[in-house]
Amino acid sequence: MNGTIVNFRRSLKRTYHTQMIVVVDNVNSREEAEKLVGKTVIWKSPANKEIKGKVASAHGNKGAVRVIFETGMPGQAVGTKVSIN
Repeated sequence: MNGTIVNFRRSLKRTYHTQMIVVVDNVNSREEAEKLVGKTVIWKSPANKEIKGKVASAHGNKGAVRVIFETGMPGQAVGTKVSIN
């Protein structure tokens, strides 16, 4: 299963560098997104380094999920693909 990193998790004054919002392909509702909680997410950097994360919760009502990665994510990750296992 694939997804796209949309943005960092943010508030008005704070950005969470280890947490990203991911839109998953073919997932269109909050109920479908909640079934993905606990799955592993892998992002490959341009240098072929893998950064792993875990789906923490659903985000919104249109099928996006919040993923917590093990290290801080670079800004170049926004807009790239991830694999969800």
